Amino acid sequence: MKVLITGTAGFIGFHLARQMIQEGHQIVGLDSINDYYDVRLKMDRLREAGMDPDALRAGKLTGDGPYRFIQLDLTDRQTLQSLFEKEAFDTVIHLAAQAGVRYSLINPHAYMDSNISGFMNILECCRHGRIKHLVYASSSSVYGLNTHMPFSTRDSVDHPVSLYAASKKANELMAHTYSHLFGLPTTGLRFFTVYGPWGRPDMALFIFVQKILAGETISVFNSGQMKRDFTFIDDIVTGIIKVHDHIPEGRQDHDPLDPSRSSAPYRIYNIGRNQPVDLMDFVRAIEKAVGKEAKINFEPMQPGDVAATWADCSDLTRDTGYRPTTEITSGIPAFVKWYREYYDSREKSDRKQING
Repeated sequence: MKVLITGTAGFIGFHLARQMIQEGHQIVGLDSINDYYDVRLKMDRLREAGMDPDALRAGKLTGDGPYRFIQLDLTDRQTLQSLFEKEAFDTVIHLAAQAGVRYSLINPHAYMDSNISGFMNILECCRHGRIKHLVYASSSSVYGLNTHMPFSTRDSVDHPVSLYAASKKANELMAHTYSHLFGLPTTGLRFFTVYGPWGRPDMALFIFVQKILAGETISVFNSGQMKRDFTFIDDIVTGIIKVHDHIPEGRQDHDPLDPSRSSAPYRIYNIGRNQPVDLMDFVRAIEKAVGKEAKINFEPMQPGDVAATWADCSDLTRDTGYRPTTEITSGIPAFVKWYREYYDSREKSDRKQING
């Protein structure tokens, strides 16, 4: 099967592309490689997946065999349309987006460009390309001010607390419109705090490990009174692939008050660990993996943040057999091991270049 995966220089997309290649799919990866965070990390992910970053040219496919890559901004509608016409993809897994809750307070236009205009272009290309299934990334952030635990896809998500969350809610509404009007099968996945090797530098685990190792103080918000449904990357990848293979069908007997399904071929799932962890327990697990005690500065809740997340994944489990297995006691050490090896390698490479 030929699959387009957007965001393959990113954390989840990188891991997903590697796994789907191993399972025999033909993958075209797409990413704009913007500078929201360390571009070198993104390039190293591509290198780890078998790409030659030095050969990249914007808007041109590179590589051969089961994995090819194109550096492309989703707002470049004409080039995106040409790519779809030329490649005739079977399915699309759309992970590319402007991420980050707090950054949406600083640069809101980036979210409108990538998450709204970019997603619109993906929908149009999927419609005209007769794509068999579009799987796309939503977010647990859509639950906003909802306090009903665990978060259910049947809950209202009409009160977002960040523009990032609002953009993801908009994606779900846009997808339903295309499922209804054009019969495009779409599945949205609300991700819950994904972590693991090759993770994003703006995420808590990365920041905490980096600062604890450097002997710097970490900021813990809401005085540590927070819970997160931390989900290891391997479990997420397994879940995405299961969803990719489970194409939704419309149900005429659907409950009109259930926003997660429809008479159209449309579905929304939570994808998480279904096991919230106290933030301070998370910090203690990091301290154990690093072998060093954290210096902590407790701070108030940040704008756009929420106190707790907890995924009800029962629908996903029932429909696909998804069952995450990785505890933070093994997931966090796996990240710390990668972090030390990766940055040790980068440091050695930098010294080698400096010394000639």
